[in-house]
Amino acid sequence: MSALELDGVRKVHPGVPSVVALRDVTLTVDAGEFVAVMGPSGSGKSTLLAVAGTLERPTSGTVRVAGTAVDRLPDVDLSGIRARGLGFVFQQFHLLATRSVLQNVADGLLYTGLPAAERLERAAGAVEAVGLSHRADHRPGALSGGECQRAAIARAIVGDPALVLADEPTGNLDSSTGDEIFALLGRLHERGTTILVVTHNDALARRVPRVVHLRDGRIDRDERWP
Repeated sequence: MSALELDGVRKVHPGVPSVVALRDVTLTVDAGEFVAVMGPSGSGKSTLLAVAGTLERPTSGTVRVAGTAVDRLPDVDLSGIRARGLGFVFQQFHLLATRSVLQNVADGLLYTGLPAAERLERAAGAVEAVGLSHRADHRPGALSGGECQRAAIARAIVGDPALVLADEPTGNLDSSTGDEIFALLGRLHERGTTILVVTHNDALARRVPRVVHLRDGRIDRDERWP
């Protein structure tokens, strides 16, 4: 089964002149894959991730998440897809300063309709999965950058999404911490999590089984290795 399918996707940002960010992109990410997206600035990497994550609608073409065509769904239905089928990790951690790690992670389940006790129970499991149980009661201000990103990853996986989308998750971290975060993503992939990550770091991308290279809004190369 495919976790993500983009079929002939085109994305044009309006303006004078308009900007064509994606040009007839066709891409399939199978369940359980770990895929990195690379390309120079302006190649369409972040737009690809935004369209895949239903944060932006394609100008044309079809986007399917776990088999469901999402490109023409109403906003309320897209919110449900994001809440139940997708997990997001960004450069900025987007953690609430007044909430503990455990609470921040549990907040990733707010729109699922689960009772509070079950949200916290699932959050504890996600926090343990990223190796942060010993910091579960701490607020973000007491954490290092790497620990904050671990908390953000726990929040992304707490709902067991079909696909985790990560946009430059090591961009605000030093190289050593970035290595640790990529290693963590690798371990989550080994457990079955499907991951699509945008990165500018060639050394990190070469640790991923599949790398898709974008150029001028098109897929330039699609490399796979064991």
